[in-house]
Amino acid sequence: QVQLVESGGGLVQPGGSLRLSCEASGSIFSIYIMRWYRQALGKQRELVASITSGSSKNYADPVKGRFTISRDNYKNRVYLQMNNLKPEDTAVYLCNADVRRASGAVVLIWGQGTQVTVSP
Repeated sequence: QVQLVESGGGLVQPGGSLRLSCEASGSIFSIYIMRWYRQALGKQRELVASITSGSSKNYADPVKGRFTISRDNYKNRVYLQMNNLKPEDTAVYLCNADVRRASGAVVLIWGQGTQVTVSP
């Protein structure tokens, strides 16, 4: 079994910062792309940022210049540094990853999510 566990969410004022973490554990041979998604109440889930095993990064337009994705391949972790947060960033943030298991199978794994609330 492979699982992803997010942490670091919370309540922050507009203009503030948060750093989210997501750690993969279990029967892992390697991890390819790791991603952060978010889903606001009543809205569709949207891709926020992604990073390959070689650290090639992509960002959604609303977060460019404010969010930074990074990863630690040794610890099987992905991070999302969020600066200058806005109320519209309020959402549940979820990570996912394309994981190659020790068996050779490649599976897409989702975490449970962590709530980020940006409010005065």
